[in-house]
Amino acid sequence: MKNLIKREFKLFFKDSTLVSVFLLAPVIYALLIGMVYKNGKVENLPVMIIDQDNTPLSNQLTDMIRENEKLDIVSIRYNNTLTQEELIREKAVLAIVIPDRFEADILQKRYPEINTYINTTNLVTANLASGAAQMTIGSFSAGVEISALKKKEGSPSPQYEPFKANYIRLFNPGANYFTYMWPGMIMVVFQQVLLLGLAVSFSREFEQNTFRTELLSRTRSAVKMILVKVIPFWVLSVGIATLFYFFHQWFNAPMPYALWPFAVNTAIFVVAVSMLGVCMSILFKDSLRATQILMLMAAPAFIIGGYSWPLEAMPAGVQILANAIPLTPFLEAHKMMLFQKASFTDILPDISTLLLQILVYGILSFLLVKYHIRKSSRNIPDEE
Repeated sequence: MKNLIKREFKLFFKDSTLVSVFLLAPVIYALLIGMVYKNGKVENLPVMIIDQDNTPLSNQLTDMIRENEKLDIVSIRYNNTLTQEELIREKAVLAIVIPDRFEADILQKRYPEINTYINTTNLVTANLASGAAQMTIGSFSAGVEISALKKKEGSPSPQYEPFKANYIRLFNPGANYFTYMWPGMIMVVFQQVLLLGLAVSFSREFEQNTFRTELLSRTRSAVKMILVKVIPFWVLSVGIATLFYFFHQWFNAPMPYALWPFAVNTAIFVVAVSMLGVCMSILFKDSLRATQILMLMAAPAFIIGGYSWPLEAMPAGVQILANAIPLTPFLEAHKMMLFQKASFTDILPDISTLLLQILVYGILSFLLVKYHIRKSSRNIPDEE
């Protein structure tokens, strides 16, 4: 028994892939998750201020909002021309509208109203930002109330609320968590399936020595080889997308209002994932190792992709890693189309990120395949 256990330990440590997954994966994930949630709080959430009053009192409220570490004023306007498109363009979580004659109405006890519009595309940031805004506006209200009571002569009268604060949810007004989580989880599965399938696309050829005997004997074009590997997955992806659409209908999950930008975003996402999978498959010529590496890469994609925790609250290094994974820009664009009814122009930055990934991973894949073609061609006679 003792000898058998020793033998198992020896076998375990001889398998470098198993050792790396079993021992390194917990360390990598612990460090990654720790860095993502290290601060434990979100700061500098973008806020728009529409100050129609522009008086000392309204400016005081703006200053208090600016001093809140969770909020960051990205725009101050003095006329109420706010539209949902501007909220999308500024990527603001809140838009706080201070009405005209705000200070005068408070002094004359006319009970003005401050409207705070909450972008609930991301429920995490929406809840954090609205909580911070309520605290700041509540503190400001208490300060105005105390100041008014101090000015009264004699015994203070019963306290009153100097103004009303309304909180209006936009884009996902019911804060439906299923609507919010469904696309994220589904596309995590989609990316994982594609990566696992493509992990063995070239590595299997190297392992079985068919790259030289079968693939290279039929074509010496690196581009053709890559296309041969990815096209079947592109065709199968149409079936997976159709299946997901069926489940959308079954569970009554909402779809983006315009299908063609959604289709373009999904298609580019599939191509980006394919290029990443092919690149890893060539780089790690052992199919098991390629699969494990891609699993290690894909598993935390949801955590660092800005869904479970705002991307802005993560360290810069983690943000770079997140933007190197196709899921991150795809989901950002999808959320905007689903909740904000964003146009194709609005999602162009995320589309550009996906296209950049295709370019980088595509060029790397091409160079790696070209290297193996040149290396293996020495053993194949030139075709007549």
